[in-house]
Amino acid sequence: MPQHTPLYATHVAAGARMVDFAGWEMPVNYGSQIEEHHAVRRTAGMFDVSHMLALDLDGRDARGFLRGLIANDVAKLSEPGKALYACMLNPDGGVIDDLIVYHLSDTHYRVVVNAGTADKDVAWMHERLQASGADARLTVRRDLAMIAVQGPEARAKVWAAIPGAEVVSAHLKPFQAVDFGEYFIARTGYTGEDGFEITLPAEKAAGLWVDLVNAGVAPCGLGARDTLRLEAGMALYGNDMDENVSPLDAGLAWTVDLKDAARDFVGKAALIAQGTRRQTLGLVLEDKGVLRSHQAVFCAQGDGETTSGTFSPTLQKSIALARLPLGVQPGDAVEVDIRGKRLKARVVKPPFARNGQALI
Repeated sequence: MPQHTPLYATHVAAGARMVDFAGWEMPVNYGSQIEEHHAVRRTAGMFDVSHMLALDLDGRDARGFLRGLIANDVAKLSEPGKALYACMLNPDGGVIDDLIVYHLSDTHYRVVVNAGTADKDVAWMHERLQASGADARLTVRRDLAMIAVQGPEARAKVWAAIPGAEVVSAHLKPFQAVDFGEYFIARTGYTGEDGFEITLPAEKAAGLWVDLVNAGVAPCGLGARDTLRLEAGMALYGNDMDENVSPLDAGLAWTVDLKDAARDFVGKAALIAQGTRRQTLGLVLEDKGVLRSHQAVFCAQGDGETTSGTFSPTLQKSIALARLPLGVQPGDAVEVDIRGKRLKARVVKPPFARNGQALI
């Protein structure tokens, strides 16, 4: 049986088309996926992301444990509320999951993981905790809901819906968060637009959703979320990386911190030994067709493969992320196998669009 977020009844009452996503029944759209996409790029839209899982890590050794668990370094986080994006790796350097870590104090961190990998992530973290003997406790927070409000007008509309929130959140920089009563307000997102991701008690989620609708925020589904994140050049777990793909090959080398030679983390030795073997770049289709995942790409330097693809509502072109041979450069002409035909495409450096603007 699929699981339901605290907002399930709200989505159904609004006429959302519901689909199974990683074992959760979620809204894919409320009518027009294209209109939802444009709402986020032009004004403000919101997504139920309560299927994602928040984990609280507490204890004297929480900081040290995380330094050995993930490829990015939480030692960078010194201010309460500061966050970073990271990959959690297996010993072979493959990506178990990509996640966000919030520093609440040196003994308290919040980790937000993907819905489809949540059970696996929790089991892995418990295994590593037990093996390390670290003085730290992991708490699963299924008592919480999460709503992402994104777009150029997102912050102003959140402030209209949550009286008093502007005072504490107006100063937040990207990848910073603050507690405000029952709300945890983070200036993060997965669309390439400004906005907040708001965590709150599950029983309060439906009320906030209604208040945001009344403030002029458009409900949006997973369809628009996917086209927005792909335009923004943001990776999707299971498509653009997985346990068989290293972050170096997935275009996520910027999330691997090797500055502290004394710091060891799971997968470090494998990453150093393997190095970068492939690169992730963008494609824009120049012929008629639609780019999807797992399509063969033919380059002068060898063959590659698309990892995510879609039609871009902002560019009005078909776009993709692709894992390509080293040596391929933005501007190169390549061909993509679409239904047995080789169609022309151009290599570009992502992102394709952000902050309401096409960049290609």
